[in-house]
Amino acid sequence: MAFAITQNCCNDASCLSVCPVNCIHPTPDEPDFGKTELLYIDPRSCIDCGACADACPVDAITPVSRLTPEQSIYADINADYYKDKPTDPAWARPRFPAPAVSELRKIDVAIIGTGPAAYYTAQALLRLPRSRVTFYDRLKTVGGLARYGVAPDHLGTRRINEHFRSIFAHPRVSMKLGVEVGVDIDQQTLSERYDAVVYAVGAENDRPLDIPGLDLPGSISARTVVGWYNGHPDVAADAVDLTGVRSVTIIGNGNVALDAARILTADPDDLASTSISPHALAALRKNRVEEVVVLARRGPEFAAFTRSECKALLDRPHVDVVVAGSPETVSTIDALPPAAPASALRGADLVELGSPHSARRIVFAFGRAPLAVHGDNGVDSVLVGTEDDSRSISTELVLLAIGYRGTPSAGVPFDEHSGTINNVDGRVTNHDGTLVAGCYVVGWAKRGATGGIGDNKVDAELTVDALVEDLAARSPRRTRDWHRRLSASAKTLEDVVILDR
Repeated sequence: MAFAITQNCCNDASCLSVCPVNCIHPTPDEPDFGKTELLYIDPRSCIDCGACADACPVDAITPVSRLTPEQSIYADINADYYKDKPTDPAWARPRFPAPAVSELRKIDVAIIGTGPAAYYTAQALLRLPRSRVTFYDRLKTVGGLARYGVAPDHLGTRRINEHFRSIFAHPRVSMKLGVEVGVDIDQQTLSERYDAVVYAVGAENDRPLDIPGLDLPGSISARTVVGWYNGHPDVAADAVDLTGVRSVTIIGNGNVALDAARILTADPDDLASTSISPHALAALRKNRVEEVVVLARRGPEFAAFTRSECKALLDRPHVDVVVAGSPETVSTIDALPPAAPASALRGADLVELGSPHSARRIVFAFGRAPLAVHGDNGVDSVLVGTEDDSRSISTELVLLAIGYRGTPSAGVPFDEHSGTINNVDGRVTNHDGTLVAGCYVVGWAKRGATGGIGDNKVDAELTVDALVEDLAARSPRRTRDWHRRLSASAKTLEDVVILDR
């Protein structure tokens, strides 16, 4: 018997450090790391110790003998990864703390944000015995993307929040919630108060798409839908109006697109026991979406979603999942390897886009680019295809889901082209390339909106390594009397309350 890693895998590599036989790959020093949907266990060398299952924060690791029928494919997917790899791969070189760590006195670090990147940054910093961390978040609830970006029915992935809780309750951690950096406190004040400031602010905007009609009523961001069904405080309860909506068209085919498609076609009774917002559940009970069309500009071999997200659509008996395209599209899907995202669609019926249907369905329309959104007082159709071969499909709601993009943080240099905070390997830089002393960035704000929750772990550790190296290279300043200095600079008592809460 061996263990297998299944669809819940968050890729944070917690399992790697506890495996006694080096049978879990790719590791952070291997080229595939961060490029595969999952980590994989080699059944040829697994000794069934179960240490990896105990370490996994999202319960993604299961003995092969206990895989459910829906999960059984993961035994083959894990094994397939090793079909052309050696049985006894080389061990990664051990990582040791930089010698500079011993030279550090007490350090105070501010982390802006409380999402996964912020959590992993704090985890790395708190390994230093004389470190303290203060989290700042403009929201009054911690979690960031892990709280407000994960679909409510993804119960396994949402367990990562329990894993994070221990850091937020750590005795060397302080929380300043409901405090917006750039409004309630500025970057200059933070840099004076702390030895270092780390921005983990994610990416809160949509990537732009320049087609006519996207500004029509009934055309909204899939990001808004995600916030709506997760109860994000920035998203109003009436931000998504499903009244009279029978057909939805989603532009884009990443995991956010598939999450929205799944929730909009779900049986509300199946969602009632989840953390879905009450207003979203009430709207889904009152209205009924009959069809969701997922537009993918390229073919199935380039699918942007993960296999596990696609498989979650197929495991529901009351919703059909079909493919719109040519017989060549089906042939391409059939030829894909088991781990390929769109391989989950093998065996799906081939239909005409816009064809009549009796059951609720999700339609994957590969090779169909959106050309325009049409309507008078609101959306009523989408023109898809190419300039030479296009057709219009009826729809009442259009969701834009082609990826996220960062937004500028006040007082911090921002790269408009990449949508990230200016940085070199996590060190924030000015536009002329000079370093901003004591300022760092992690996560999507550092590298762009790519990768899932666990991909932030290695990213954060690399930034913390740079931070520690920099602090050790200069004489640590003495801790200032924060309350005395703040009181002297504040104009009113209210200023003190806002800044020091």
